[in-house]
Amino acid sequence: MPETRTTPETTPEEQGRTRIRESAPLWWVWLAAWPVTAVFVLSNAATPLYVLWQHDIGFSSGVLTVVFAFYIVGLTGSLLVCGVVSDRLGRKPVLLPALALALAACLVFATATSVPALIIARLFTGIAVGAAVSAGMAAVSDVAGPERRRAAALLASCAMVLGAGLGPLLSGVLSETAPARTVTVFAVEAVLLGTAVLTVLRMPLRRPGTADKGAWIRVPGVPRGNGRHLALGIAVFAPGITATSFVLSLGPSLLSGLLGTTSRTVAGATAFVMFLAAAGAQFAVQRLRRRTILTAGAAATSLSMFALVTAVHTQSAPALIISALLAGTGQGVGQLGGLSLLNTVVPPRRLAEANAALNIGGYLPAGLLPVLTGYLSDTTGLTRATTLFGSTLAALAVAGAVVVRTSRPHLTDPT
Repeated sequence: MPETRTTPETTPEEQGRTRIRESAPLWWVWLAAWPVTAVFVLSNAATPLYVLWQHDIGFSSGVLTVVFAFYIVGLTGSLLVCGVVSDRLGRKPVLLPALALALAACLVFATATSVPALIIARLFTGIAVGAAVSAGMAAVSDVAGPERRRAAALLASCAMVLGAGLGPLLSGVLSETAPARTVTVFAVEAVLLGTAVLTVLRMPLRRPGTADKGAWIRVPGVPRGNGRHLALGIAVFAPGITATSFVLSLGPSLLSGLLGTTSRTVAGATAFVMFLAAAGAQFAVQRLRRRTILTAGAAATSLSMFALVTAVHTQSAPALIISALLAGTGQGVGQLGGLSLLNTVVPPRRLAEANAALNIGGYLPAGLLPVLTGYLSDTTGLTRATTLFGSTLAALAVAGAVVVRTSRPHLTDPT
């Protein structure tokens, strides 16, 4: 590797970024996104299997959404720590323990015979995902270098949504075609996580040269002057990821009611197509102005909720599928807009923490609203609860679009 000379104008942090650029060809930038994908495969792998656990263990839709919400609890707690630790100690000291915890979650899922076991597995998964969306996504940007930040944001975001979609598809197919229907998928996922560990060990990353002072455990934030950029990203990303969280937690119940099927492959394929739409939409809009990207994300989420309410009132399965596709588009486009905005304005030494802040703002409503909807459906029925959820989320998405459109141009399209 060419020697990097120290000059009065070159800081240690700049030297580290130069070495990374020199040693990281394009294929390493793509490979750096693999740990994010592998962790997110686990994040939704359990989705098609909940109907099996509900039958074998016996629990209500409300309890199901609580199990799902413990994933958000683990993720949120992880984000309070992982972003700051990653920016101070480096990406690997965060990613390697997170991958080990993801492997432990696979073991607990594969042997689960009670609700507490499912809760523990979801908690472990959430912690691992928190590390992936903070340290993992920042690692992709580090390997890519400053000159490829926008491409890094696209690649990291697509790695997240593709993994989130592959998990339920893989789980649905394997649970209906392979033996040990709630075990095989987690054995396969353990192998994927093992390759992710090897990738992180070999990843061309350097320990950060400088670090900001402050508490190690804190609510993640952004540098002074970037708070409005973060708020714009959350305004669109939060409704989008809440829409996809609803499809993941209660979508199988809606499919069962509308299609009269409990096929786990159908449930997994629906989630896969939803996240495939998220990835495709990101590639489609990547060259647009960020204001346009964020507005498009909010519009897609609003239309998704309109299609969702239509589906439950007309018993239309096509409307439900359209709702899932639009939900995926809303999350994917909103996520890309938020990540791209932060990648442009936040310095590398705070990037993992900024990513954590964006995801906390998104995942909190994504955990809370589906849980409330699940319990409401137990008392008032799934149709009424879904209508209230869809109306509320559509209103939030429209509000996000208004905030974006009325913001100053330099906030959404910084130079």
